[in-house]
Amino acid sequence: AAQLDRSVGDPVWAANGRSIYVDYDEHGSVRVARIDLDGSLHAIAEHLTADEFDRPYSGGEFSVARDGTVAYTGGTPQRPSDVWITHGGNARQLTHLNESLLGSKSLGAVQKIAVTAFDGLAIDAWLVTPPDFDASRRYPLILEIHGGPFAAYGPTFSTDDQLYAAAGYVVLYANPRGSTGYGEAFANRIDKAYPGHDYDDLMSAVDAAIAKGFVDKDNLFVTGGSGGGVLTAWIVGKTGRFRAAAAQKPVIDWASFVLTSDMTPYFSRYWFGKYPWQDPAGYWARSPLSLVGDVGTPTLVVVGSNDYRTPDSEAEQYYEALQLRGIPTALVKVPGANHGGLAARPSQSAAKTAAILAWFDRYRTAPEPKTR
Repeated sequence: AAQLDRSVGDPVWAANGRSIYVDYDEHGSVRVARIDLDGSLHAIAEHLTADEFDRPYSGGEFSVARDGTVAYTGGTPQRPSDVWITHGGNARQLTHLNESLLGSKSLGAVQKIAVTAFDGLAIDAWLVTPPDFDASRRYPLILEIHGGPFAAYGPTFSTDDQLYAAAGYVVLYANPRGSTGYGEAFANRIDKAYPGHDYDDLMSAVDAAIAKGFVDKDNLFVTGGSGGGVLTAWIVGKTGRFRAAAAQKPVIDWASFVLTSDMTPYFSRYWFGKYPWQDPAGYWARSPLSLVGDVGTPTLVVVGSNDYRTPDSEAEQYYEALQLRGIPTALVKVPGANHGGLAARPSQSAAKTAAILAWFDRYRTAPEPKTR
């Protein structure tokens, strides 16, 4: 599939052995395609969604029957994944698993907004508005940043974002440079340069949201997990425009991280090209800890006690550094939670979101009156 500038995954042979089914990210959504032996690509299904839904990550699963029928997980911004099937171009939903739970609830609407970065690069971004949204009012905004950083958000259901919206916030999320689903060149713009201009992309997204007219520019908040936790800590070291922040499972010092993470051989080799003792200045220049002296934003730090990808020692370093500087902070450590399972159980997911909302509400000012 040389003509497809995307990474493909989950290859499945067709029953006749003459083609392979794969999935791939495309602008925040996952698609299924059939690739024939001559390399030609045929679209089969789109709008796949993942089975984890605390945040709006792209994802999904599929399987192929002997006659070429494809079953897959598909959803919408208003509903988590259900089972769909498609054959011959006709897609049909088989299940409605969450109607009894969500059918009677008012949910936040999800809308895509156009963002242009400082260098003209187009950035995909989405807004989630409160269920009782009134465009004549101004709302506080939460910038919610995806991890990875080689991953992507999309227009899919998210319990975190819906809970934030239900609490009266507009939620903004985006796919800055480095995200998947936009081609190799887009993803590699942060190669050995992360964090970097992805920060500028996110600030451009915030500016675009404010320009819509219903966001209170004096009531901005920021959070994100893993790579999003890195960028959260980086952002509050770069700007004071956010009233409060919540850095979830962040990397704070790249040198200590690459020597304590569960993927120690990988990160030094591929994300830096040198070991910490060979390039201490390079590691430090990209570490959020190097900016902690400029942080004035009250910042919550969240991590799992069994996180071996971004070890809890990273979060503890940041918490202690903020304490030493006298910056309002708190440390939430989820007992027994690993990196991917910080909110694995519904109770953990609800508790995590509640803790972040409580932190933001502490620094949120009264809503502005209607603009017209």
